[in-house]
Order: sequence, then C-alpha cells, then structure tokens
Amino acid sequence: MAKQTILLVEDDPSVSHIISTALKAEGMAVDSCKTISDRDALLASGKYDLLITDVGLGEEDGIATLDAVKGRDPDLPIIVISAQNTLNTAVRASETGAFEYFPKPFDLDELVEVVQQAIKPRSEILSREIMEEDNLPLVGRSPAMQEVYRMIARLLRNDLSVLILGESGTGKELVAEAIHNLGHRKEGPFIAVNMAAIPTDLIEAELFGHEKGAFTGAVNSAAGKFEQAQGGTLFLDEIGDMPMHAQTRLLRALQSGEINRVGGKGLIKLNVRIVAATNQDFVNLIEDGRFREDLYYRINVVPIELPPLRDRAGDVPALANHFLSLAASEGLPQKVLTDEGMEMLSRHGWRGNVRELKNLIYRLVVTAREEELSETAVRQILQLQQSDEQDDKVNSRFSDRVKSIVGDLISDKDNENSLYVRALEKFERPMLEEILRKAGGNQIKAANMLGINRNTLRKKLTEYGIDPSQSR
Repeated sequence: MAKQTILLVEDDPSVSHIISTALKAEGMAVDSCKTISDRDALLASGKYDLLITDVGLGEEDGIATLDAVKGRDPDLPIIVISAQNTLNTAVRASETGAFEYFPKPFDLDELVEVVQQAIKPRSEILSREIMEEDNLPLVGRSPAMQEVYRMIARLLRNDLSVLILGESGTGKELVAEAIHNLGHRKEGPFIAVNMAAIPTDLIEAELFGHEKGAFTGAVNSAAGKFEQAQGGTLFLDEIGDMPMHAQTRLLRALQSGEINRVGGKGLIKLNVRIVAATNQDFVNLIEDGRFREDLYYRINVVPIELPPLRDRAGDVPALANHFLSLAASEGLPQKVLTDEGMEMLSRHGWRGNVRELKNLIYRLVVTAREEELSETAVRQILQLQQSDEQDDKVNSRFSDRVKSIVGDLISDKDNENSLYVRALEKFERPMLEEILRKAGGNQIKAANMLGINRNTLRKKLTEYGIDPSQSR
C-alpha cells in the first residue's frame, strides 16, 4: 500500500521539522516548502493526499490563495495552522474549505490525529467570502478563546442546536450572534429572548405566539419569538430559568419541528436554528427537578463553554483597547491606556468578566480628564467600583436581614404589641447599625443620612447600647 503523502507549507524550519518528524513517524511521506509559488509547483504533480499550510509565510498570506487550490483540486483536504490567533483567522480557514484550523502553539498529537482523519474520507466544504476582522464581535487570542473560535467555525454551515455555557458577562450573546452572522442563516433574523425576564404566565405566549381571545388581554393575535425568527436564529438566553410547563412545550416543538400558537389549532412548520445559553449548572438543575433532562440533551447538541476573563488575563489588553476604540466610535473622547494602567487592569480579578471590563473602560473614558489613562486613573476607578460593589453587598445583606425579621414577626403571634410596634423595635437597631457602618462611625454623617438631628441619634444609640466606635 502506497504511503499517503503530505505537503507542508511552513517557513519556520523548527516547526516544519517537528511536524514532518511526527507525520513520518506515523508512516506518512512529507514534502516541505516555504512559499506559495513552491507550493503550487508541487501541487501540480497531483500526488498529495493532504495540504498543511501556515497563514503567515513571510509577506505572503497562506489562506488568500486557498480558493485557487480548491478550484484545482476540490477534494484535497487542507489543514491551516497560524500564529494569527483571531476569530477572523478561524473563520477564514473554515470559509476557504479547510478541514481543520490549528492556532499556534498547538497540540502535536491532536494535529497528527486530525491528519489521519482527513486523509481517510476526503470532505468538500463550500467556500464563502472572507470576513473582515473589524466586523467580528469577539476579541482575544488566548488558547481558551481559540477553542471557542474553532467551535464557531465548525457551526457555520449546519443547523445543530448549540448550548453556550459561561458566567454572567462572558459574552454568551456575542457568541450566539457570531454563529448567526457568520453562518448560512445570516440573511435571516436573529431574535434574542431572555427567559428570566418574562413573567411565568406569559412565557408560552411570548415564545409561541397567541390567537385573539386566547387569554385575558389578548385583544389581537400575535406572532411569538419562534415565528419572528423564521429563517434565522432564536437565541434563548438564561434557559435554565424557563418554567417546567414551558420546557415541555419547547421540547415538543424541537422534536416535531412544529408549533401552534396559544389558543390556536393550526400547526406552524419551523425553520429556526436554536442557540441557548445559561450561567447555571445543568446537573444541579436536573437533579433538583427544575429542568427536563430530555430537553437538556435536545439543546445541548454542541456545547460551547466560555472562559471567565480571570482565566484569560492575557486578553485584557486587546479587550481594553477594543472598548476604547468602540467608545470613540460612539462619540466619546479618544483615550489611550499607559503601560502601567494596562498592567493594573490585567491584574484585576474581573468577577463581572468582559461586561465589567467594558463598563469600567467607558467609565474611565467619561470621567478621566487626561488623554492618557494612567495607573492612578485606573486605580481610582477600580476603587470607586469596589466601593459600589460593597454598597450592593451591604444593601443585599440588609435586605436579607429585613426579610428574616419580617418572617419572625409574623410568626410571633403571642406578642401583645402590634406588628407595627414590634417591627419598629426590630428594624430600628439593625438600621442604625448599618447606617453607622456606612458612615464609618461618624454620627453627624449618620444623622444626615437618616434625616434626624444628632441628639436624636445619640439618644437612640444609648437606648440600644450601640457603640459608634465599633463601626469605624
């Protein structure tokens, strides 16, 4: 049996040697070259079973002429490797008919495995026009984002259901938009709906539409999100918050490919791609009986997990510069970050992920007077942000205490005092403690916040035995 022969186009001698050695160890023959002209001369022989090409070949672009290669030999599988690790590169590789795309550095064993897969059945992938990187919504070249780009590129010519997983603020809707806008449904509508934002009793009408008179207030018939998304993509955000009765109807729609409006009898054939997203753990949802396991498997055909920003800190500079440019394009002042300012951003924890970074950049642009955003400017904004977060935590903690106190008061039916008197007694002390804490133990500031005079406050503190110095 003749050896399968690979053509490797790579201008880095060390990379070329490593790949050639690994493929030869698997019994393949490998020819190497460094330029597009040499590549074309060798391909003219017609002896190659597969082409591996780098993108950056000196001043030449290894992807730009792949359409011509596919035109001469449509069945030739192509693997693209590149140090230009952007979503644009992954999409370009896919659009020009590449069997697979590998960002550098790549796993050599995985490359060999993909080569072995590619030279068995030869697959023909339709090519499409090259997209400009400026039009793409995702930013970052970290290994985790490279895997996201590769997954998006694999989804552009099919209608498989996708489940996007990730913490709040990681950009799940941006991924859904990229799948739609770069895929074969891009001429159709992209309809996004947040399951957590729809009242439970309206969610079925919102998704599937309703006929006139179907329920109180339904004075007219209305198309639901499924009908609005016909020919395009329906993005179901926060799907983990969908109530069980709506899950049952959604499962039936996905299984049958048809829906009927609330109060309607006629079936409507669906032509919609489903992309769902959640920041919740489906294992816990299913175990707790809050999500149907059969629906989970129906929507989770292709999972994409978005990494939190703290796990790809190397992407922070690119993201920060992207948001600075975006702010300027929206009419805000043009600003730049100093190296020290950028370093401080890169060290931040980003619990709010990319959304937090975007908000902070916009806040910097609006509030900082200087054109160069220094380490001092960044530190001040971060401190303000942390102060706001602390206030939110205090408010949340205070709210939880209030709920607990109200529950105790209602259940305490043996107390002779009225609920109002008991509530005043219960609420006043924790309220004074919280206000004092927020005022840093400063009684004048606390009195102003409460809208009472200092003597009244002092009397109340004495009454409850509260020491203001403990709040500093």
